[in-house]
Amino acid sequence: MKRIVVKVGSNVLTRDNGTLDTTRVSSLTDQIQALRKRGIEVILVTSGAVACGRSLAKAAPGLDEVQQRQLYAAVGQVRLMDQYYRLFADYGINVGQILTMKKNFEGTEEYNNQRNCMEGMLESGILPIVNENDAVSITELMFTDNDELSGLVATMMGADTLIILSNIDGIYNGDPSLEGSRVIERVSHEEDLSAYISAKHSSAGRGGMQTKYEMARRLAASGVRVIIANGKRDAVLLKLAEAPESIIHTEIR
Repeated sequence: MKRIVVKVGSNVLTRDNGTLDTTRVSSLTDQIQALRKRGIEVILVTSGAVACGRSLAKAAPGLDEVQQRQLYAAVGQVRLMDQYYRLFADYGINVGQILTMKKNFEGTEEYNNQRNCMEGMLESGILPIVNENDAVSITELMFTDNDELSGLVATMMGADTLIILSNIDGIYNGDPSLEGSRVIERVSHEEDLSAYISAKHSSAGRGGMQTKYEMARRLAASGVRVIIANGKRDAVLLKLAEAPESIIHTEIR
């Protein structure tokens, strides 16, 4: 690994009651700084703003679903970035926030501006933290989820690996809740595993394993290795970097 994108899902960053899991965020911070010390460039794509905001703010009566999401995203993004800022500052690492929208990947000028900004951050030792601008991204303006966003970022920044941290160990060959189902450890992008994958969305985010897999196949076909792993497992990033055989995961090439 030389340059990686780490995508962290809402279900990894939040507790069962919907509040931010500060212990988990702290652990991820520790691991990312350790990777950076090993010479690995890291770009973090983080979910969790809406979940944070929902636990902090109460929407006024009469707000529709879109307005509520905008409210929670605006409030929660501040809380989420403050947590990252303080934790990385303890290691002397500066962070930079990139809030983006789907249309920013469709125009040449906007695309280049994003890439140049993040390249400048990396060259300056600053950790880019990317999220969708949920406060203004609605309906057709939205990414399918942050899995799609992380894939676009990985392509744009020439990453060699995308690590997607979810709340399960990878892609299973059956229902994960059923005895006998196991994680498929390695798969080619040419293989079709859609028959094994549920289209159900996660409880805290918009995405699910189906969108992860579809994005991963496209990305792997372009030469970027994709790893899907459980972000709630101890030292998951370090194990994937140093001893991948020691932790269960799915790798798509």
